[in-house]
Amino acid sequence: MTDNNSPTAGLLIIGNEILSGRTQDVNLNAIAKKLGSVGIPLREARIVPDVEKEIVSAVNAMRSHYTYLFTTGGIGPTHDDITVDSIAAAFGVPVIEHPEARALLLAYYGAEKMTTARLRMARVPEGAKLVANPISAAPGILMDNVYILAGVPDIMQAMMDGIVSTLRHGSKLHSIAVSGFVAESLIAVKLGEIAARFAQLDIGSYPWVRDSKFGTALVTRGTDETVVRQAADQILALVKEFDENAILLVE
Repeated sequence: MTDNNSPTAGLLIIGNEILSGRTQDVNLNAIAKKLGSVGIPLREARIVPDVEKEIVSAVNAMRSHYTYLFTTGGIGPTHDDITVDSIAAAFGVPVIEHPEARALLLAYYGAEKMTTARLRMARVPEGAKLVANPISAAPGILMDNVYILAGVPDIMQAMMDGIVSTLRHGSKLHSIAVSGFVAESLIAVKLGEIAARFAQLDIGSYPWVRDSKFGTALVTRGTDETVVRQAADQILALVKEFDENAILLVE
């Protein structure tokens, strides 16, 4: 679907609250869509607890495998916000107080409300750069190819909005979905033949149930819009053999 020179990304979601089910993650969806809009496919996502060893292991595995690694969560003012310390450990550098980050926090909170806890949010791995936070001042962090972002969705998305133009963009991905009332088992063989003819594309089958009837959404993605449409047209013709009201949607 993409060539070997295209940029890629990984996502590391950090937080016990995600793994416990107390908090529902929505950042993965937002990041995947934002990156996909500029031709950077999200190739992997992991969730790890607030445990330094687990974070270090995941960061070191993923940062060397993808063009960009994004992390979310664990950069707030409390004792369990250990992402900065963990990523510093992954890179083998100390944690320092960034003077610009301190100034941003001081301007936002004021000297009378600048607590020790809030000052923790000025800590970064040595050598890191800051990522602007237009909502609450406490910055994100860029360490080499690792973007350390907030876990709060609105803040994370504001950070991503500022980051995306600075990334190396890839070829735009085009996506077309075909949906109809047909069990995927009935079209599996012919769908596989279409997928073989269009091996350069990503063709996925996603079953659903509506009013106790089985249906399937078949999504075709690729960088060549013409080829994507050719494959989608063949898939639409296949699904119409079972549901003449099947629809094609350009995503």
